[in-house]
Amino acid sequence: MRAHRWFVLVTIAFVALLRAGEALANPAIDDSALRTRQTKLDNGLMVLMLEDHTTPVVAFQIWVRVGSSDEARVTGLAHLFEHMMFKGSKNIPPEKHSQIIQSRGGRTNAYTTVDVTVYTTEVPSGVLPLVIALEAERLANLDISEETLASEREVVLEERRLRTEDQPGGRAREALYALTFQALPYRWPVIGWRSDIESTTIEDCRNFFSTFYVPNNIVIAIVGDFDGDAALEQIRESFSDLAPAAEIPRTRTREPRQSGVRRAQVHFDVRAPVLATAWHTPPAGHPDAEALDVVGEILSGGRSSRVYRRLIHEEQIALSAHSVNSEFAGAGIFGAYASVRPDASIDRVEASFLEEIARLRDEPVTAAELDKAKRKIEVSMIHQLTTNAALAARIGYDVTILGKIRPLEDRLAAIQAVDADDVRRVARTYLTDAGRNVVHVVPPPASTEPQRGGS
Repeated sequence: MRAHRWFVLVTIAFVALLRAGEALANPAIDDSALRTRQTKLDNGLMVLMLEDHTTPVVAFQIWVRVGSSDEARVTGLAHLFEHMMFKGSKNIPPEKHSQIIQSRGGRTNAYTTVDVTVYTTEVPSGVLPLVIALEAERLANLDISEETLASEREVVLEERRLRTEDQPGGRAREALYALTFQALPYRWPVIGWRSDIESTTIEDCRNFFSTFYVPNNIVIAIVGDFDGDAALEQIRESFSDLAPAAEIPRTRTREPRQSGVRRAQVHFDVRAPVLATAWHTPPAGHPDAEALDVVGEILSGGRSSRVYRRLIHEEQIALSAHSVNSEFAGAGIFGAYASVRPDASIDRVEASFLEEIARLRDEPVTAAELDKAKRKIEVSMIHQLTTNAALAARIGYDVTILGKIRPLEDRLAAIQAVDADDVRRVARTYLTDAGRNVVHVVPPPASTEPQRGGS
């Protein structure tokens, strides 16, 4: 069985390479928007199916439209359920779900973001009916017990400690989002605040599950070698009894316009201080997204980028630097980060970084820089669509967040359309001095003991 699983994984990798070459040669090969079969069941469950018989592998994903931004009273519940969904149900013992998939040559995982929770599975074609049955079972009969909550609470607390509380980068990101967003729920971390994780009750969990894990809040995406008619028939039989929610609560809050620089300092026992800076940008689907992606690439996309050359090569004051535009369903954030050399000044790193931002606002970028940035984004976009799992993620994301599948050709055309004027315009519009948020993660003063743990 282990050899069979190895064969499946090698097959996935080989097909990915073939698809990458085909897609680079002919971007129109990705016609997912046209080929995806979309069906909404009577209870609101959306099913997306994209048949591709290139290899005997199927990707099955469940997209639940609930993330940390949907948490009203207690933070961390969305991420907690990512764990609890693997802890057994009425007819499946704890951890058995994953074991069954792995024993048949497949793999399964999950992740949580500010907007969604996604459960992913890749299996040989013949295993798809079993996957559908397993997913229907845990959605209908999940074990939400005190024992399960207690065990997963400890797992999440340890994860929070390792990834956030004991990491200068995690501390920086957590503080940056809390500083940038004053009203929107994107201000708290996906994993939740420690105090909330520790105090979550079984009633909190059951209410959260019954509110958001409902069919009219779920998208199923299936891509690969399968029979669409047979799969849809089984899904109807397995999921139709799930009752939809009359209403799914969403935040109606709007982020107030920022009218001045916000700054915060985090004391942490660190040798290399961390600079984290952010600006507000539009939500997913906005026409300025491609231009902002180009800005991020020009600033820090590789060794020849502006920030890398200046901070790391020329001035030698930073160990690393990067920037990225992140799009969420209700907002966006352009983040710029740098790890400062122990013998350098974090204030100087910040000043140099901001001077490069100002250059984008004041001076047109060169044609060579623009073309290189756009080419790298295009290649990255195409490479992200070269496996069944990647295609399932793409159509799942598009339908869940954007409400429709955006053709690849449209996305590539939007990138190609970005010119030097667009780069200056979005830099002037969004990356303003008055809209800046800055966090310094620095060692504590000599008289203060290092702070660890806590929320």
